[in-house]
Amino acid sequence: MSDRTGLPEGYEFSADPARVDVDRVHRWLSTDAYWAIGRSREKHRRAMESSLNFGVYATASGEQVAYARVVTDRALFAWLADVYVDPAVRGKGVGTAFVGRVRDQLEPYGLRRILLATQDAQEVYRKLGFRPLDRPEQWMIHPFE
Repeated sequence: MSDRTGLPEGYEFSADPARVDVDRVHRWLSTDAYWAIGRSREKHRRAMESSLNFGVYATASGEQVAYARVVTDRALFAWLADVYVDPAVRGKGVGTAFVGRVRDQLEPYGLRRILLATQDAQEVYRKLGFRPLDRPEQWMIHPFE
């Protein structure tokens, strides 16, 4: 481990939205992320504009290797969404360290909770303190799609 982010050596975290490679992230999500397959470029752009955006970058090339966005009121609640790690760097600890760093970026807001949904990465998030809802029967959804 090379820095305070816990990221493996050769990778750096950034909360600077200007660094996000929007085309790359859109391609990742719209073609390879089960929750966003087919998402339009315009819808992706609007989602990013209304969110906090985070990335991990290869220090040698500056190339983006991971992305996440957070929808939040910056006071009580946050939704962690669109977490994606490039398949070429999966299994190196980038994803777990990245989500931990995003969580740490949100801590100063004093949020009551960060929510997320995942079909297949529960163990990654559990390592970072996430857990299933205590009373899922209290939660409801109103789907438009």
